[in-house]
Amino acid sequence: QVQLVESGGGLVQAGGSLRLSCAASGRIFSINFMRWYRQAPGKQREWVAAISSSGTTTYVGSVKGRFTISRDNAANTVYLQMNSLKPEDTAVYYCNANIDSGSHYPRDYWGQGTQVTVSS
Repeated sequence: QVQLVESGGGLVQAGGSLRLSCAASGRIFSINFMRWYRQAPGKQREWVAAISSSGTTTYVGSVKGRFTISRDNAANTVYLQMNSLKPEDTAVYYCNANIDSGSHYPRDYWGQGTQVTVSS
């Protein structure tokens, strides 16, 4: 069974920084894309950033230049460095990974979420 465990959320003032981590464990043959999503109260879950297995990154426009996604393939871990945080970044952040665990085909797994709160 594959698990994703996030850490690093918390309360920070506007303009501050946080670094989220998400570690995958279990039966893992390979990990393809790794992504971060977020969901603010009363809103739909929103894709934030993605990184391919080769390190190519993409971001939603609202976080470009402020957030950086990275990964450590040896540790099966993805990170999200968040700088210049704004109150509108407040949300539960979820990691997502497309993982080949030896089944017929790779599938997406989700973490449990970590709360990020940015005060003004």
